[in-house]
Amino acid sequence: MWSKSYDVVIVGAGVAGSALAHALSSFSSTRPSPLRIALLERSLAEPDRIVGELLQPGGVAALRALGMESCLDDIDAVPVHGYCVVEGGANVHIPYPEGHEGRSFHHGRFIQRLRAKARAAPGVDVIEATVSELIECQFTGRVLGVQATRKDADGEKETFYADLVVIADGCFSNFRSTVMGAAAAKADVRGHFVGAILEDAVLPIPQHGTVALVKGFGPVLLYQIAEHDTRILIDVKNPLPSDLKKHILSNILPQLPSALHLPIENALAKERLRRMPNSFLPPVEQGNRHTKEGAILLGDAWNMRHPLTGGGMTVAFNDTLLLARELVTVGDLGDWSAVSRVLHHWHWARKPLAATINVLSIALYDLFGADDEYLAALRTGCFKYFERGGECVNGPVSLLSGITPDPVLLFNHFFAVAFYSLWIMFTHPRDVWLPNADKPIRAVPRFDEYPGLVIKSFRVVSCVSTSPHPNANAGLEFWTAVIVFAPLLWSELKWW
Repeated sequence: MWSKSYDVVIVGAGVAGSALAHALSSFSSTRPSPLRIALLERSLAEPDRIVGELLQPGGVAALRALGMESCLDDIDAVPVHGYCVVEGGANVHIPYPEGHEGRSFHHGRFIQRLRAKARAAPGVDVIEATVSELIECQFTGRVLGVQATRKDADGEKETFYADLVVIADGCFSNFRSTVMGAAAAKADVRGHFVGAILEDAVLPIPQHGTVALVKGFGPVLLYQIAEHDTRILIDVKNPLPSDLKKHILSNILPQLPSALHLPIENALAKERLRRMPNSFLPPVEQGNRHTKEGAILLGDAWNMRHPLTGGGMTVAFNDTLLLARELVTVGDLGDWSAVSRVLHHWHWARKPLAATINVLSIALYDLFGADDEYLAALRTGCFKYFERGGECVNGPVSLLSGITPDPVLLFNHFFAVAFYSLWIMFTHPRDVWLPNADKPIRAVPRFDEYPGLVIKSFRVVSCVSTSPHPNANAGLEFWTAVIVFAPLLWSELKWW
């Protein structure tokens, strides 16, 4: 059995792992002895995934700060200038603030560029090897390194020792529960995104992510990832239909813009549908008593949010940037007390951006994906709020895109939307069915309907302010509205 020693071993050469390897090398250049880093990846072939293809403006900024913005070049990446929300034939335009731009691309091409950047960094060894286990001290339980098998080693295992092991092996992490315990490692799977690539599809607003709301089913997300390729992701709740293609053709396709029908039919006829779980995993503070000594979790191995808003890579790059800057200040990475202090500071320094994006991802999924009359009232108010333009659009999209990581701004806009929804409910026309009528008429609520609307208003606000789940109890009292997104915020702020 062979063995080799490093300062840091990183398991997983994906988004977070590759970025961290490059950042640690770059930021440690001023140290008396630059760090020696091993980046281990089971397969260095170009990955083929249906998520991780949209980078928000905040993520582009973090990538630039990492010195890796060139990874967006020469991969046929497409500029992204905002969102378009489609419901019932109506479009709501939600542009990014002027001067800000995201990018969308084929995931595999981007990953290969990140890996190449890491490989070129001084002191970084990129190794194609499958990590089978963490090596722990039999007396203290501290992680001392990993055991892995190189691709061309005929099954012979090799030991990679390190002062610090970083686990960045993605949403299906093999070592998450080992590092932070089985209970804390359990993700909440909210359903699945089923994905395909459409050829030469025409989106309602070019170079904008499109969120189509489908009555009775989850949202559909579309964004262009190359000159001729557009990704479609269809939310499917558990349990999954036995025939996914039939479900899409019968229930989803008729409610989407007609320009998308033929590209979707063509894609379903010739392409194998793939799916990814939509998981929510709140971040557990690491270090000291919270997680296993000598190891750190990073990226989706540690913290996941719903992919509807495309915030995962933005959080990952920002986390990596902050963590790398902190770690290079530690003189001895084998000093777990010093590393723990860094981890504590990092955990809370990342909160403004990470908590904002995490909370929004679940809240917007519940708002867009739930078939509930109270959430429907809030959704209507949300669209009307965006239609006001100005700060009613700039504020929310700045939060969503990672441009303005400000939980206070999130608080303000949440309640602004909630109470504006109530104003809409009392003052705007809605469909009313008259006896023996063939179709509804549009009418403003009458005064004698106000008592019922008052009761409904309590339920509308309490429904979304106290639970992240689409089937929340809508009968909770109004006072619970002051606890803004309580379960989601608690998952971000609680101590373990």
